[in-house]
Amino acid sequence: MDIATFRDGVREWFGENDLSPNGARTLDEQVAQLGRVRRALYDAGWMRYGWPEEVGGLGGPAALRAVLGEEVATRGLAEPGIYSMVEVLAPTMISYARPELAAEMVPALLSGREQWCQGFSEPGSGSDLASLSTKAVADGDNWVISGQKVWTSLAQYSQRCVLLTRTAPGHDGITAFFVDMNSPGITVRPLRTIHGVDEFAEVYFDDVVVPDARMLGATGDGWRVAMDLLPHERSTCFWHRIAYLFTRLDALTAETPVHDDAALGAAYLALHTVRCRSHRTQQRLADGERLGPETSIDKILLATAEQQLFDTARDLLPGTMEFDDEEWRTEFLYSRAATIYGGTAEIQRNIVARRLLDLGKE
Repeated sequence: MDIATFRDGVREWFGENDLSPNGARTLDEQVAQLGRVRRALYDAGWMRYGWPEEVGGLGGPAALRAVLGEEVATRGLAEPGIYSMVEVLAPTMISYARPELAAEMVPALLSGREQWCQGFSEPGSGSDLASLSTKAVADGDNWVISGQKVWTSLAQYSQRCVLLTRTAPGHDGITAFFVDMNSPGITVRPLRTIHGVDEFAEVYFDDVVVPDARMLGATGDGWRVAMDLLPHERSTCFWHRIAYLFTRLDALTAETPVHDDAALGAAYLALHTVRCRSHRTQQRLADGERLGPETSIDKILLATAEQQLFDTARDLLPGTMEFDDEEWRTEFLYSRAATIYGGTAEIQRNIVARRLLDLGKE
């Protein structure tokens, strides 16, 4: 199916099927709404396009998934950040899990029957992912995992976790597992953020037994798993986020009593710039190219544009964020983290300098 035909079909289907969130504002309500949207789209077939048939998909280019997420985001049907997590975790399973495991598990995620999380960051190794210390020790046909993760999005709602552990020193000593979150020894403690949402959690692993069959790739492939996963955070996920931010720019333009054309134009230009860059990333993904450090440019541009948009909203709607509108206030506070989560702006600029511009280590 070509993209234009797919988009027309999706829009017609949305016109006939009401999936509006009906004021879902709390995180519990947003996660429930996400499951509702995924289930409906999966049952109708739309959620299966762009995924391989081996995992229950209907085939077609990955760009179809970008189109579907864009339509969901612009209609406000699901919070784009949590909707897009499927674009990070499902490709990882398809690439690294044993085929029979991927065939069993990926449909559960796509259909909304399950939520998954990503156990990467640790208290002492956030952006410095290579220094992680959560250990996995071989024990016959199993591995015993002990350690702590932090900033794990939606861990309290998740049935599975893509987990990075240390099995030996160095980059080659990192190994990835697909862990059931109801395993004995796992404790999840939600974390309240500055914008008042328990989106993140710290997760403790106390001698958690994981079968060897749940390893993603081979022993020592964890760093490669991470390096393949992280660019996916900055491809289709970003396309969805950008589409949503344009709806907020439209809302700002409609709500501004006295238009400041220069400020609104600058915010539009920042969003348009990152959309053009993200479009190129989508083209590369559609062509089957492997994404790499160049997606750090997408991350820098998106974080800059998001903060500029909400800074502009604060300036053009004086007092609204402070006293009146909970939605604008929540989103403004959340935008402060845009240059931190998913790799800090400083780290992304270092990657661009070292790996793309060859400027050396310092």
